[in-house]
Amino acid sequence: MALIGPGGRPLASAKPATPSGDGAASPHIKDVGLETFAADVLEASRAVPVIVDFWAPWCGPCKQLGPALEKAVIEAKGAVKLAKVNIDENQEIARQLRIQSIPTVYAFKNGQPVDGFMGAIPESQIRAFVQQLAGGAAGSESDDILAAADDAFAAGDVTMAAQGFGQVLQDDPGNPKAVAGLARCYLKSGDVARARESLKLVRPDGASDEAIRAAEAEVALAEKAADTGDMAEFVARLEANPNDHQARYDLALALDAKGDRVAALDALLDIVKRDRNWNEQAARKHLLTLFDAMGPTDPRTIEARRKLSAILFS
Repeated sequence: MALIGPGGRPLASAKPATPSGDGAASPHIKDVGLETFAADVLEASRAVPVIVDFWAPWCGPCKQLGPALEKAVIEAKGAVKLAKVNIDENQEIARQLRIQSIPTVYAFKNGQPVDGFMGAIPESQIRAFVQQLAGGAAGSESDDILAAADDAFAAGDVTMAAQGFGQVLQDDPGNPKAVAGLARCYLKSGDVARARESLKLVRPDGASDEAIRAAEAEVALAEKAADTGDMAEFVARLEANPNDHQARYDLALALDAKGDRVAALDALLDIVKRDRNWNEQAARKHLLTLFDAMGPTDPRTIEARRKLSAILFS
């Protein structure tokens, strides 16, 4: 099916041209094609929301919408980005996203479309659309507060950290980094139940955020830690039988509960090395939970992943 623009004109008969507007000089506005769509839209939207304007040079309403959209994005000062897709030149993108008419605008966050509209709309609505997306992005002020809260948490001042995370959540409800930070504060104070409840505050598009995944993993670990037994008992059982995988697994949980995560990782890796399928791969699964809790760039994660790969593919 040919894509249809205003007035019933098929896109196949259109001729490419350069888009109009003042966005060419802005670092927050780009012309995007098939080769750059993944990087400039999908990946870029993991940092800030990306608005995609599907347009064509012969489309009258596009010429009205485009400059107004560019102006609103420039006013947002980097809180959102704009990708302009000339669908005369990029019909494959339009086909994959099922664009049936233009102008069409999609907003992407975390690699997924989360909002959008079709047709030219009043400038006031355009500005509101952009501002709503910009409000969901971490602005410079929120970034500063989050950084200060993280520093307070690292210094052991849980009360100050919680106040910072709470302040961000007042201005930006559901902010995933603030929600994760608040959950960590509850965990630090020993309130695992409230930590679990606080994770429910995250907005839907932030549920897969790395900070949320890490906090969820830490909560899961804390819930398991509540059931750990006596380490001396587990050590004694292993001395009597080094292949007592349950004792080694329980020892790993106890070690992690005591704060010795490296030793816990080593114990779980030892189980995988001895019997990777034990208890439906419980040791490997728990390793993955620890990796989520620590984050992909933590040196402990990197080293343990290297060891796990060496075991699994040896």
